[in-house]
Amino acid sequence: MPPDPISDPVCVAEAADEARLYRSMRLVRRAEEVIADIYPSDKIKSPVHLSIGQEAVAVAVCDGLRPDDVVAGSYRGHALYLAKGGDVPAMMAEMFGKIGGCARGKGGSMHLIDPDRTVLGTSAVVGTGIPVAVGHALAFKRRREARVVAAFFGDGATEEGVFHESLNFAALHALPVLFVCENNGLAIHTPLAKRWGAPDLCRRVEGFGVAARRVGDGDIFAMRRAAGEAVARIRAGGGPELLECEVYRWREHVGPNEDYDAGYRSANDAEVWKARDALGVLAARLSSTTRAAIDAEVEAAIADSVAFAEASPFPSADQLTADVFAD
Repeated sequence: MPPDPISDPVCVAEAADEARLYRSMRLVRRAEEVIADIYPSDKIKSPVHLSIGQEAVAVAVCDGLRPDDVVAGSYRGHALYLAKGGDVPAMMAEMFGKIGGCARGKGGSMHLIDPDRTVLGTSAVVGTGIPVAVGHALAFKRRREARVVAAFFGDGATEEGVFHESLNFAALHALPVLFVCENNGLAIHTPLAKRWGAPDLCRRVEGFGVAARRVGDGDIFAMRRAAGEAVARIRAGGGPELLECEVYRWREHVGPNEDYDAGYRSANDAEVWKARDALGVLAARLSSTTRAAIDAEVEAAIADSVAFAEASPFPSADQLTADVFAD
């Protein structure tokens, strides 16, 4: 007989996992949809790089991290920030350029930080978060702290020299870092076939002595399982690993719109990915009551964050040179 979903501990645990993953992903999706809606009004003062369609990577990986584990990301960092527990009102206010923002209104969408949730400041420059993450991993190892760093980046960042240097250094010193490649197949508008002579990223990474694994089709459960297993090995002293996650970006590279008429990709491809959208998969596994309660909670949180951003003042002129290295 199949297990009773009400009394069986495994079934209860799986249901709790699914609800938690759904809440995290729903928060990211709806926050970015609201950001896309607000953006044309010019209330948001910085460019926005939305992760709609590929946010399952951050949700899956962060779900397997401890609160004291550290994450580093790129300019497409809303999902990472929120999945690690970043402050939602502070993120929204940052995009509005307000003093209540996580970078006091001076960083914008591409520079999100929350030290209390161990979110390193995301960076607008491709690949630059990777060596910073490796530096934190080196510090953890020297301090003999059983903490892990997860460095998130796109497939375009793997073409930067610092990516290869960081892999080599991390492998040489057996550092506790998980490299997470969110491979959406595009560097802005250029597909992999026009950029990579050898399409197997994992094989190249393994050449540095770094264990690598690829998860295709945006399967959030497969990504969560693979990330959890990798983090456990890394935390036990096994050295760095890389997780390559195949995903698909629904919106344009930068901005709130769709861009399937730009000629570099097909709307038909998008429909294939939308049919297996991880948020829909998670939603289908929950009861209507549970899903409705989570949806209501998320909508309230996002509404509160927008209200906070609206009410927060802009930084005063004396803040222009505050928190800089030199006057």
